[in-house]
Amino acid sequence: MFYVYAIKSLSRNYIYVGLTENLERRFNQHQLGQNKTTAPYRYFALIYSEQFPTRKEARDREKYLKSGTGKEFLKSIIK
Repeated sequence: MFYVYAIKSLSRNYIYVGLTENLERRFNQHQLGQNKTTAPYRYFALIYSEQFPTRKEARDREKYLKSGTGKEFLKSIIK
């Protein structure tokens, strides 16, 4: 299974969208600053996740959530 997830920085206005096979491990990597892209924005709250049977389906959803419309959707669910 593949997961598409969104995390929001607790200290800055930043949302990151990613894809993984192990959501718990990946979230912990973000929290520990092991990801170059997200390290400056530590710490995070998991605001959204979805599960998909194939990588292609997950990648398509990830692309959508990274788009302008997808980011607006994510912002709407955290208010």
